[in-house]
Amino acid sequence: MSHTVFITGTTRGIGLELVHQFLEAGSKVFATARHPESDALQSLKAVHGDELQLLTLDVTNSSEIETAVSSLAGQPVNLLINNAGLYQSRSDDAESLATETWLQEFHVNAIAPFMVTRALRGNLAAAEDALVAMISSKMGSMSDNTSGGAYSYRSSKAALNAVTVCLAQDLASDGTRVVALHPGWVRTDMGGANAPVDASQSASGLRKVMISIDETQNGGFFDYTGAAIPW
Repeated sequence: MSHTVFITGTTRGIGLELVHQFLEAGSKVFATARHPESDALQSLKAVHGDELQLLTLDVTNSSEIETAVSSLAGQPVNLLINNAGLYQSRSDDAESLATETWLQEFHVNAIAPFMVTRALRGNLAAAEDALVAMISSKMGSMSDNTSGGAYSYRSSKAALNAVTVCLAQDLASDGTRVVALHPGWVRTDMGGANAPVDASQSASGLRKVMISIDETQNGGFFDYTGAAIPW
């Protein structure tokens, strides 16, 4: 059986690099994005053909989740990477942060990964030994927070970590493992130009961690080098 990967948020940054690296490693990839007609994804499609399937998916849109999953027609999924994320509150502080901003980040960062995973549960179970990788952030760690601020982003990633632990318990009977992964501080549109890690390095590390996760690590929180992160 071929190795099949389903990735959200793939038009740029870590998501795009994960698509590239899994394709190069011989996996079949379902790459989802709000605008999968992007030049970068189309270029990969031209090289890899049917091994790359491009799907339109806004992870906050329940009907688009249903349509994307239906297009798989029950095909087993070995690896689900919930990568799509939002950090639009970067310049906000305790005085300026708006309720709408907080709710939107929670929807994209914590609720949507659950909804996508739930929709794909049957596909993951069909693979018998599947993994769900939640792209979280060390900023969601309670014990690592020594600077405060970033209220909506931190809390949304902490919520994602809680979702990860719950799903790890609930999907264990399907043979599906679930982990939260910190990609590092990466030079992307989200991470900024001063970040010390490039997208290729982060994606390479994440891929190695993903393919090595075993049952004892189910429900854990790790960085892109494989080091455990405290909650």
